[in-house]
Parts: sequence; C-alpha cells; structure tokens
Amino acid sequence: MKKFLDKNFLLESNTAQTLYHEYAAKMPIIDYHCHLSPQQIAEDARFENITQVWLYGDHYKWRAMRTNGVDERYCTGDASDRDKFLKWAETVPYTLRNPLYHWTHLELQRYFGIDKILDASTAEEIYDEASDLLKKPEYSVRNLLRKMNVKIVCTTDDPTDSLIYHQQLKKEGFEIRVLPAFRPDNAMNLSVLSKFQQYVEKLSRVSGVTVQNFDDYLQALKVRHDYFAENGCCVSDHGLEEIYNESYRLEDIRTIFSNALQGKVISDEQHNQFRSAMLTYFAEWDHEKGWVQQYHLGALRNNNSRMMQKLGPDTGWDSIGDFSQGRALAGFLDKLDSQDKLAKTILYNLNPADNELIATMIGNFNDGSSAGKIQFGSGWWFLDQKDGMIKQMNALSNMGLISKFVGMLTDSRSFLSYPRHEYFRRILCNLFGEEVENGELPENLPWIGKVIEDICYHNAASYFNWPTEG
Repeated sequence: MKKFLDKNFLLESNTAQTLYHEYAAKMPIIDYHCHLSPQQIAEDARFENITQVWLYGDHYKWRAMRTNGVDERYCTGDASDRDKFLKWAETVPYTLRNPLYHWTHLELQRYFGIDKILDASTAEEIYDEASDLLKKPEYSVRNLLRKMNVKIVCTTDDPTDSLIYHQQLKKEGFEIRVLPAFRPDNAMNLSVLSKFQQYVEKLSRVSGVTVQNFDDYLQALKVRHDYFAENGCCVSDHGLEEIYNESYRLEDIRTIFSNALQGKVISDEQHNQFRSAMLTYFAEWDHEKGWVQQYHLGALRNNNSRMMQKLGPDTGWDSIGDFSQGRALAGFLDKLDSQDKLAKTILYNLNPADNELIATMIGNFNDGSSAGKIQFGSGWWFLDQKDGMIKQMNALSNMGLISKFVGMLTDSRSFLSYPRHEYFRRILCNLFGEEVENGELPENLPWIGKVIEDICYHNAASYFNWPTEG
C-alpha cells in the first residue's frame, strides 16, 4: 500500500515518476488567469493566521462546510478566525474523494512542511504552527509566490480599475511580473439597469470621456483598453454563460444603450444583441493589439437568490449550466476570422459534456499562423480536479494536439493555491507514463519529457510572447 501524498503521489508507474521528477517538477509557473489581489502583492501583505489566507473568499471550502452542516457564521460570518478554521478542520475528513482533500494537504506540506492529516484532533496544533509561520517575513505574499517558483501572474481587472498596484510593482522592479487582464463583463451587463447606470458614470470619470450615447461609451471603453495595454496588459477575459452572436444593427445598439441609461425595460433579445455587439468590439480591439482573449463559458451563477441577496456574488451559489454552446461560438469565431480579426483565443467550458465540442471547435480556426492559436483551456472551476483534468486532456489529445497545450492556471483568490499546478503536472505525467508503459507511446523519454516541459511552461511563455526560461 502506498503512503498518502508521498513523493510519487498520483504517479502510478516508473515512467510517470521519471517524467514528473526529472521534467515537470522543475518548471516555473505562469499563472495566466487568477483572481489574486494586486494590492496585496504590491504591499507584500502578511497574514495573521491561516484562516485569512485559506478561508477568506474561498467558496470551494464554504460549500463543503455548508454541506457538512456548518453554520454560515463560520464561513462568511462573524465567528473568530480560529473558530472558522476549527470548523473547516472538522469538515476536512468528510471531503474524502473531493479535490479539497488533496489540495488541503498538499498546501500544508508545500508551504508549511506540515505532514499531519488535518482533522478535529490536529486542528489547534496545525492552526498555531501555520499561523506562526505566516507571521514571519519569509511568508509574506511575495515570498509565497517565490516559494512556488511563480514567474508571471495575470490578475483579473475591470476596465475601470486604476491599475495603480501594477504600476507600483513595475516601478519597483519586482522580479515576478504581475500583469493586468481586461475583464469587461460589467460593461455588457444590462441585467440590473441601476448598476449599469452607475457603471457608466464610473467609466466616464476614469476615462475622461463624457458618456452621453453609445458612441461615447465605446470611446470610453477604448480609452481604458488602451490604458490597460500601456500598463502591460496583453490578455482579456470574459466570464459568460455562452457566447452571444445575435444579429444586430448599430442603430439598434445605440437605441438599446440609450434606453438602458433612461431605465427603460430591455428585452432579453435586446440584451443579447447588446452583448453580441460588445463582444465583437472587444475581440476586434484585442486583435488590433495582439492580445490573447479568453472565454470562460458555462457557469450558471447566483442560483440561490436568498443567499445572493444576503452575501453577494462569488460566495458559493453557482453551478454548471447546460447552455447550448456550439452554433453561436462557431458563428462568432467565424465572423472574426472571416475579417482577419480573430486573436489568439482560449476557450474554457464548465460543462464536461462540451469537452469534445470545444476540442473540435478549436481545430476549425487553427490556421497555421501560430502554434495552437485557438486553445482548449484547462479544466476550470468545478472541473479542475483529477477526473475533470483527465477528461479535458483526453479530449484535447484525441481531437487536437495536446503537445501545444498552454497548460494549467490557478483561477484562484488564494496565495496558497499554487500546488494546483503540481497536481495538474502529476496527472499529466501519469497519463503519458501509463501509455509509455503500455506500449502506446515509444520509450523516448527525452522527447516526451520535452513535451511535458512545454505544456507546463514553455508553450504558455511562447503563446503570450513572454520570455522563456527554466
């Protein structure tokens, strides 16, 4: 029987072990999509205890705790940090076979050197040990990134964000590049008109463009797009239920925008037309600048209206949606491609039923202009676990070229999430190792090892035009 979480965790063959330890493990990390706070990086924040870095904002853990019967005050409420951690520790033994069980213990090992199993009996000891370490200078936010060999981080930023912390980090010469990513979801959301009106007012202030009509609105957003580019941004991102590709006329979009500013009712059809127009403009701007555009598709968000009203978004009330993705996505990409305005694109799906759809869709628009121009993104959110990663990689392998895959990202708000890259790399090496051992791949480990290194690091560095090393 193997020991839990030993050095060969998830590596089921000698070949897999060689591929991981000699090739994958040493590669630096490019985290090209996450939700880390640039302010905390700029201020080199330190955490008073492990709850602050581990449980604040982590809706994965909150969902598990709620399912285990833990009261909300220990998740998002007013319980003390120690008590919140103790309730999480009581929950951990019940997360067996959930990726949280692996992530929890990987993070305790990799950051704190703690090999104990977290449960109610070890909770106090682990809380004190980890919290004492976090108070030391070597456990500041920047040193947590250094500890995991992170080279580049792309945060997620609204067009109205000031980017002052990115500017501070660049001016200071921090060796880990922290770059913004342009996430304009709020700019195309007419679901709550009062919020949209407030957003337009804020955009007008930060852009210096007085927004009175749709043309002003486009100008203001373009000013911000340019501003992001001036501050090192070369990545955009969109969190969508599905791609919107409705037919529209510019005059109709102008009218829809005007009605939204006046608080007039917007129909679902009009909303989708507006979204379609905005997605097209953003995509064209991305192409002009040579950016990479990312589309995260398929989340059904904020399903619990009572808790949404009480706690707000991103607090753990989302699920996989069953949206129709294929036709609109094909039409949208084709519209851009036919006008030679299709930027490098990464497509992420949240519903595993769409794996093969996305894996075949990318091949329609990979035109040889750059390696892997259209990417099938890594297992995302509910799918960034062992089974989800394997299914994504198998679909990509069967219908595309996994050798050109840009690999893993954290998509996380926690500075302790970087062992997810290790988790991915072990699973990746095990897939290749198994097929070598079975005679399905040749025993050419130098070549396969190179492919592994590319997927872990070099492909992303080349794809985003970032300097490569390692």
